[in-house]
This record gives sequence, structure tokens and C-alpha cells, in this order.
Amino acid sequence: MAWSDSEIIQLTCTKKWFETPDSVSFELSSDSEHDSFDFKAGQFSSLGFDIEGKKAFRAYSISSVPGEQRLKFTVKRVPNGLVSNHIVDSLSVGNKVDAQAPVGQFNSVDCVPKQKVLMLSAGCGVTPIMSMVDQWLVQEANIDIEFFHLAKSKQDAIYFDKLVELNRSVDHFNLNMLLEDNAGTTFPQGLISLDWINKLVADFRERTVYLCGPTGFMEAVKSALEEAQFDMSQFYQESFTPTQVNTDVGEGVVKVAVPDFGVELEADEGSLLIDALEKGGVPVIAACRSGICGSCKCKVKVGQVESTSFETLSDEDRANGYVLACSSTIKSDVEVTLN
Repeated sequence: MAWSDSEIIQLTCTKKWFETPDSVSFELSSDSEHDSFDFKAGQFSSLGFDIEGKKAFRAYSISSVPGEQRLKFTVKRVPNGLVSNHIVDSLSVGNKVDAQAPVGQFNSVDCVPKQKVLMLSAGCGVTPIMSMVDQWLVQEANIDIEFFHLAKSKQDAIYFDKLVELNRSVDHFNLNMLLEDNAGTTFPQGLISLDWINKLVADFRERTVYLCGPTGFMEAVKSALEEAQFDMSQFYQESFTPTQVNTDVGEGVVKVAVPDFGVELEADEGSLLIDALEKGGVPVIAACRSGICGSCKCKVKVGQVESTSFETLSDEDRANGYVLACSSTIKSDVEVTLN
């Protein structure tokens, strides 16, 4: 199945199970038994759930492989997370879920691998990494895979049994499961150092590196590779951590108008555009809130905003005034359209 970037289709939850005490996997399928899903391994989809009478979207990496008749996702509970808690506690088989077309530049097609790769993940960051590995194995690509995964404990390690089985049964797959609670194992603040990478994968400079996980973990890995003078053209990373947006609120008050929806309201100068649009009840989708999924794309027809992310926006989009509302702060009175 292929659908356009702006199209939302409705899928059905056909299976759900726990991976760890605070994370679940679930599968979504279309009503047609013959539909399969076309995407690039490693990409994500923005999913919409009905929660307390409102539709809430969030972006989640797809953990299945392209060409199958279902999309698989794995979601970890986030403290006070509206959608993650709904998925873990309330999503049931038979529930309908809205889905946007898969997107994302972190994937095994656009990020071309060498014949040797190093996959580094922590927590729920394992999901797109696992999709890439599974795709290479399905394709019998014969890529030499060194796989690092960091978790607090065996109980908290997503896909633990699967990773151990791959390590046992696939000659060109080597697993380093780094558990913080292991006796004698020390990871300062749960991070991986250059010494650890050198110790466990001495030939890492000959590999393409793929990285996904929490911000601190990713920053530590990237710094370690730069310290080692790694060829960063062979380094790819993904993160749904919100972009650093300067939201120092000024003394002024600005007006935000969205004529298509009859909305006009006041907002603090320097506040996020997405917050103003949501306050006004404008049906904008803010799935990742990280400036990477592009679902909150809108056009500033009048006025000025300051943006920190242009992910998924073409040069033509930017020239025509399109911005990502989740990573844009309001600098003056603005008029916005979603078209």
C-alpha cells in the first residue's frame, strides 16, 4: 500500500503484546487482506488515537519490514505521556488507528550501508534499528552486523530474546547487549565511551554507523566517534527528542490568525506557533514535536517566525513561506494557513 504524504488512512489494531513491563508492540492492518505496506526500513509513521474525545497524533518508528501485510510498532511508556500511556494501557485489538504515510530520512535505503555496519541503540531507539537489520536479513544482503544495545536490565531490554536468537543463529550478526545492572559493568550515566567501542568493535572505523536512542546516549556516541576521527559521512542518527527551540518569551503580545478556520487569538511574542494553533483549536497534527516528521507543516502568509528545523521541507516550500509549527517561534503578528 502506498499513500500520499498528506493522506490519512484508517487501520485496525490486529495484535498487541508486552515486550517489557513498560513497553508494548502492536500490529496495524488494513481492511483489505491483500494490502501490503511500502516504506523504507527505519522510517516512522504518525499515528492518531482517539483519547478522551480528541484525536492525538504521535510519530513512532515502524519495527516491521517493508512488503508485509501489517505495520508493527513498539511503544514504551513515557511518564505523563498522553499517547504512550493510552497505547500501553488502553489500545485493544479491534481499535481503529489513523496513520499517515511513512516518512523519515533515517533508513536503510537513503543511508546506504557498507558491507560492515555498527548498529547502536538504547531504550526504544532499537525499533528503527531492528527494522533495518530485519530487512537486510530478509534480503540476504550478507552485511556484517555489529549490534550494540544499551538497557537498564534484561527485563527492560526490548526484543531481548529475538536479539539473543539472532546472535546464536546468524553468523554475520554479533550482539553486544550492554546492561547497566550487570555486576562489574560501568557506564557513566548509562553512556558508551570510545574505550568501550574500541574494546568491543575494534574495526568500527571500517563500518557504517547507525544510531538511535535518548539524547544523552546519542550525544556521547557521536562525540566518541568524532574524537576517534571517524568518517562522519558514514554516520547516521535518528532522534525524536524535541529540537532546541529558543522560547524566551518577549514582553510583547502578537496576534495569530488562521482565517480558514475563523481563528484569531493572542500569543506571547517568542512562543511556539504550534502552541498557539492548538490553543485556537486548529486541526494541525503535531506528531513528533521534534521538527522531523513534517506533520505540522503550515504556511505563514503574513508576518515572521523563527525556525530551527526545516526537515521534510523543500527549498520551494521554504521560499513559499512553509514552516514546521513545532519548531517555529512567533516574532510578529502572523496569518497562517494549513493549505
